[in-house]
Amino acid sequence: MGKNVAAIICAAGAGTRFGGKRKKPFVDVAGRAVFLRSVELFSNRNDVKQILLAIPEDEQELVSVKWGANLKFFNVTTYIGGSERFDTVRKGLDMLKDNIDLVAVHDACRCCVTEEIIDSCIEAAIESGAAIPACPVTATLKKVNEEDEMIFGTLDRTGLYEAQTPQVFAVKMLKKAYENLNNLGDMPISDDAQLVEAMGLKVSIVKTDSSNIKITTQSDIAIAEAILKSRPKKQSEGPTGAFFEAQW
Repeated sequence: MGKNVAAIICAAGAGTRFGGKRKKPFVDVAGRAVFLRSVELFSNRNDVKQILLAIPEDEQELVSVKWGANLKFFNVTTYIGGSERFDTVRKGLDMLKDNIDLVAVHDACRCCVTEEIIDSCIEAAIESGAAIPACPVTATLKKVNEEDEMIFGTLDRTGLYEAQTPQVFAVKMLKKAYENLNNLGDMPISDDAQLVEAMGLKVSIVKTDSSNIKITTQSDIAIAEAILKSRPKKQSEGPTGAFFEAQW
């Protein structure tokens, strides 16, 4: 029997490094808003029974006016995210339906993720309870004293991976990890897998490559567009025609 999946798509971050007039989840990449590309990947799946989209409070009107009808069509529930990412995810967890088995937490700005990565992460999480996509680190990593900007060490990159999203967890496991959040003191939290790791639980990885990028700066838009345009187009199984395309 298949598992019921919910997706929490995080588009509520301040995005201070991005700049520009519009926050990065709401800019266009290859003619479509970044966050909508992420929404589509989950809305087209039969196993996804709930989609929760976290947005900033000051973007409510924009999202409602520009994309409200489309989000309703795809049965997406929007909510106001928290001041920190973990606040946003915790609010989303509280909104999950009772019949959800697995929850996929995804950065809206990773709009180049593929169906295959999502498939593999869900399958791995069914087996292990927790799975994330991760890319082997290929860059040379330096430790730097930020006060004088001098290098004081080079890291061995053997076994180092860059964590990506969607990160998929058994609902009970991730909720328990968030309940344990207050016991972690001042530990900086980078992702949801870290909370699961902090309880001594194992998280499996799905090996990916660097094409599952997260849009962080303006220059990343061109890279994301090049990645998306390099991929073969799939035939749409849903509504087609000029009117449907125009809605986006």
